[in-house]
Amino acid sequence: MGEQKVHLVNDQKQMQKFMKALLNDVRSLEYMIENDWFENDIVRIGAEQEMVLVHKESYKPATVAMEALELMKDLPWVETELAKFNLEINLQPRTFEGDCFTQLHDETAIKLNKIQTVLDTMDVSLILTGILPTLRKYHLVMENLTPKQRYYALMEAINAQHLGANYELRLDGLDELLIKHDSPLIEACNTSFQVHLQVPSNDFVRQYNIAQAITAPVLAISANSPLVFGKRLWHESRIALFQQALDTRSSHDHMRERSPRVTFGKQWLEESSLEIYKEDISRFRVLLGSDVEEDSLELIKKGAVPKLRSLQVHNSTVYRWNRPCYGISDNGKPHLRIECRVIPSGPTVADEIANSCFWLGLMSGLADTEKDIRTKLSFDDVSDNFLKAAKFGIDTKFTWYKDKKVNAIDLIKMNSSMLPGTV
Repeated sequence: MGEQKVHLVNDQKQMQKFMKALLNDVRSLEYMIENDWFENDIVRIGAEQEMVLVHKESYKPATVAMEALELMKDLPWVETELAKFNLEINLQPRTFEGDCFTQLHDETAIKLNKIQTVLDTMDVSLILTGILPTLRKYHLVMENLTPKQRYYALMEAINAQHLGANYELRLDGLDELLIKHDSPLIEACNTSFQVHLQVPSNDFVRQYNIAQAITAPVLAISANSPLVFGKRLWHESRIALFQQALDTRSSHDHMRERSPRVTFGKQWLEESSLEIYKEDISRFRVLLGSDVEEDSLELIKKGAVPKLRSLQVHNSTVYRWNRPCYGISDNGKPHLRIECRVIPSGPTVADEIANSCFWLGLMSGLADTEKDIRTKLSFDDVSDNFLKAAKFGIDTKFTWYKDKKVNAIDLIKMNSSMLPGTV
């Protein structure tokens, strides 16, 4: 859900203070990895569920999130999202074993039912979908931004670094969409089911590369967002919409060398998860700061585990489709996770769990069989597969092992045979 106690970095002194804390966090993370501080003897999964609120009769966005939360004070796992027509819930981390998917399904369904019971009193329903088809440009005005400091600061920071006069959205599918908008609130169109997998720190590089390789088939089978503002576009339009919504660059050619903050990445990982954090610090300007009190290096010297707040704040403003996450387990040990951000919300809880099961099963199965997936696929092909899956969904033809061309259905069936427990 992100660090809520954040603010704009308004002057050079604040920037220097935050950058010092950020670089100290990187050094602390490097020390913990090199000295094997991480919890590497257990695998856990987790998820975050985003949803849209709609009026029951019209199915148009209902900007009642704050009022609904007032009625749900006894549900601490419900939180705000960017727009007043969105909500989000955190699901409990659980060990990746046994009936964990049944548990994840049941917890999600129970929590959504509790939210819906409250929404019924407001004549509002929750909807699970990657992009709500009834959303229109006029719903994305700043008046519909959730009134919290984090979101105000994020919008102001993106606007401050935006190089063009307007945010541009251009997508071609069966129809064509070309619009200009005055705010990055277009991001609020997107709702997803974000799945987390805890992985050993000493195996992060190999498993992260596997996650990159399998993103395309997972996206192809889960795509459910073909409509944007009434136009028929990509099978999973959410991918392009999210990137363009937070693109601070101008459309002019001489400005295109700056990287988009929503990214799949440009190359395989080679040696450490630190490569991602270091690249993001060097490539992306700081959007938000935080009044961090901890000195992570001092804590390391004392043998204490730091929270790495500055690193987490910056990481939350760079939107990789497979994002590394740092956390501290209940036992006090630090851990690393891979967050899969491509799975859309809905259309049902069963669909989301099935998509999650496919991703997690592939992660587990390929981790058992692939010593180094980089020897089987080029990163250019993996990146191209990802883009094609977003555009064409289940109709995609991928480039797979040994440069073989295979359609999505056959590839998914082939990969499903790699899942643990299958023949």
